[in-house]
Amino acid sequence: MTENSRNHLMKTDDDFFNRVYRVTRSIPYGRVSSYGAIARYIGSPGASRMVGWALNNCHRQEDFIPAHRVVNRNGILTGKHHFRHPGLMQELLESEGIRVENDRIVNFPDLFWDPCSYLI
Repeated sequence: MTENSRNHLMKTDDDFFNRVYRVTRSIPYGRVSSYGAIARYIGSPGASRMVGWALNNCHRQEDFIPAHRVVNRNGILTGKHHFRHPGLMQELLESEGIRVENDRIVNFPDLFWDPCSYLI
């Protein structure tokens, strides 16, 4: 991603949470991203935890936000306790064909989607 496109994203949508939601909606079905990758893409590389806070509040949005597709940098389902029940995040991932064992994405490197590589 170029610096101009990153600046354009930040200028067109000043609200941090909405920027997180916009990127999260872009994660393809059957793929996962990380809090840190989203934070880097929106120009706030040190804000991984804030990305998590944004996703914890996404249930208040009118449009569906696929927060289940966002895991930590090691592929661990660290956000699972913020779903209606702790098993829901895994169920949603598995419904997309993603294997999860011991709260960790199997083949995480192969399924990882980095917005900096795919979004302009």
